[in-house]
Amino acid sequence: MFKLKPLIVFVLLLSFISCDQIKSTRIIRLGHGLNTGHSVHQGMVFFGEKLKEISGGKFKVQIYPSQQLGTERQCLELLQIGSLDMTKVSAGVLENFSPSIKVFGLPYLFKDKDHVFRVLDGPIGEELLNGTEKYWLKGLGYYDSGSRSFYTIDKPIENPNDLEGLKIRVMESQTAIDMVKSFGGSPTPISWGELYTALQQGVVDGAENNPPSFYLSRHYEVCKYYIIDEHTVLPDVVLMSTHLWNDLSNQEQEWIQKAMDLSVVEQRRLWLKSELESLEAVKAAGVQVSYPDKSNFAEMSSSVAEQYAKDPLIKSFIDKIKNTQ
Repeated sequence: MFKLKPLIVFVLLLSFISCDQIKSTRIIRLGHGLNTGHSVHQGMVFFGEKLKEISGGKFKVQIYPSQQLGTERQCLELLQIGSLDMTKVSAGVLENFSPSIKVFGLPYLFKDKDHVFRVLDGPIGEELLNGTEKYWLKGLGYYDSGSRSFYTIDKPIENPNDLEGLKIRVMESQTAIDMVKSFGGSPTPISWGELYTALQQGVVDGAENNPPSFYLSRHYEVCKYYIIDEHTVLPDVVLMSTHLWNDLSNQEQEWIQKAMDLSVVEQRRLWLKSELESLEAVKAAGVQVSYPDKSNFAEMSSSVAEQYAKDPLIKSFIDKIKNTQ
């Protein structure tokens, strides 16, 4: 009778164990549009590490940054059909899929940073996240994305009237389009990955975004004026496809939510550091950074909130946010 040598038996046993471990590890594919130097990406890496730790290796997160799997809108569409597991999108893009999210796109809605976090981390934020489920999107948490401000190529924006006639890149967001129009600008939707070239070639005169995105995208190489008017606060929203979420056990859902909650804290810490460093870096690169009187911008754009308040759903969220202490 043929007998296997002890060493061969041991090697075969290890291979069977290894194969069993591979089969028991579930891969979560996460795509997003930012580069690996961004605090959002670093927060996602942290999420993956924590999920692996919490689940005892039962989950592994594979991250595809820099629009490898498509634009934010395309990633959301992939989630809806179950072809992608997770993504991060700006609330400005998410509003096209979940109408109540439009409230985040209204200019000068929040009093300060503490007010933002009280809303995001409280019942209002939870209600808005839960509202995405009917669209096959499971909201897991909010990453910090700071405040958005204008940057331009040829001239500084010292008051709202300076935007009149300028072509300003915006996301595929109706609230962003309406906001730029309220200042007399010409809103021009362009995907994030194509914006550098559009600025370089003069397709648009400027854009609007937060300091880390302005810096890490290298848009400061073309745009030498950055005005910190902080017109909108659009959080980044981390979502999972309900096709995957509903396939998980209660225990697995708890693991994912816990890992996400921990990553939110870490990402916000990284964001604060990145925001300060980014402003210093663009100043060092010769960008003129200015801080205008925001009241002029708030007054001119007030019509946007008035317009959206005609929708009872949006008005209810406006009132809830304003009444949050």
